[in-house]
Amino acid sequence: MTSRWIDIPADDGGRFQGYLAVPASGSGPGILLLQEIFGVNAHLRSVADLYAEDGYVVLAPDLFWRLEPRVDLGYGEAEVARARDLLGRLDIDRAVADCGAALTTLRRLPECRGKVGALGFCLGGRLAYLTAARHHVDAAVSYYGTGLEPLLGEAGAIRCPMVFHCPEKDRHLPPPVREAIAAAFAGRDDVRMFVYPGADHGFNVPARAAYDKPASLMAHSRSLAVFRQALGPHFDLPALWERHTELEFATRDARATMATMVAEPYVNHIPTMTGGVGQDDLHRFYANHFIPKTPRCCSASPMTSRSTGCCRASRRPAAMSRSRWSRSSASAATSCTTSTSIGTRRRCWCRSACWTRRGCR
Repeated sequence: MTSRWIDIPADDGGRFQGYLAVPASGSGPGILLLQEIFGVNAHLRSVADLYAEDGYVVLAPDLFWRLEPRVDLGYGEAEVARARDLLGRLDIDRAVADCGAALTTLRRLPECRGKVGALGFCLGGRLAYLTAARHHVDAAVSYYGTGLEPLLGEAGAIRCPMVFHCPEKDRHLPPPVREAIAAAFAGRDDVRMFVYPGADHGFNVPARAAYDKPASLMAHSRSLAVFRQALGPHFDLPALWERHTELEFATRDARATMATMVAEPYVNHIPTMTGGVGQDDLHRFYANHFIPKTPRCCSASPMTSRSTGCCRASRRPAAMSRSRWSRSSASAATSCTTSTSIGTRRRCWCRSACWTRRGCR
């Protein structure tokens, strides 16, 4: 993926900037990524990069530009106080208009092809809701959006699929507010609310004390699911998986096998503590260890169960005993669940390894 800052013309004159992340493919559906009160900071840029790796063209506009351009804050006490001051001086309606201008710019980019969604956190969660209500988007996701209750009169204007991620302990989203949101969208099968037990406001930010890794990973998968369905890109994961296993076990070609994987694959065979991170290490593992040492008598079993999600294909042997396999193939066949993330950074083997790296979903 690549990234850069671009100019965005405001609808009332002037120009502001936005951080643009583009997938390695060079094009894809668009996502308008809306900031927290900390500006387009390192975390928000990392979220943009993550979705670009998932195949989206992501634009994160600087929505504090009318107060102070290119705000980039951390989470220390003084920076939180400064962020709250900026929030207090922000004209929300003007910010929503700037979201609309950024949306127009995103759609006009040659890299952006197809539909466009909105995604926001905290303040951005509120802005994602308002952008969906006041500007046409094809899907919207709000993480712990603040100040939503007074705005629920605009819920009827939202015609696209939408997801609300609500931490159970978030004082900005207590049960009465969550109930009001649910009531505003009653009868809408395409609008869903997820409550994360034990999680608090800011659970998606690794640098904050509230960071909750399981909630963060689950929320990302759910967000990606709504974007995949509404915007694309669409992948034939079962076909890709069949091709991968054919190259790995039948053709036995390490380089061709690697070509079916993501740019920065990650494999960890827990039983033998082998594998690798990245194309070079993993190719060395496949070429010199795994593929040549897998017995040629191995074959795919109909007992193997397969499942697919919006961002992964998985395989695990179902009720298979070690006695049916040679010793060398048993650990690979019976110990591991294999997940291939399409368009993301990593590919991980063995369910017990899935929590060792933030991006393994």
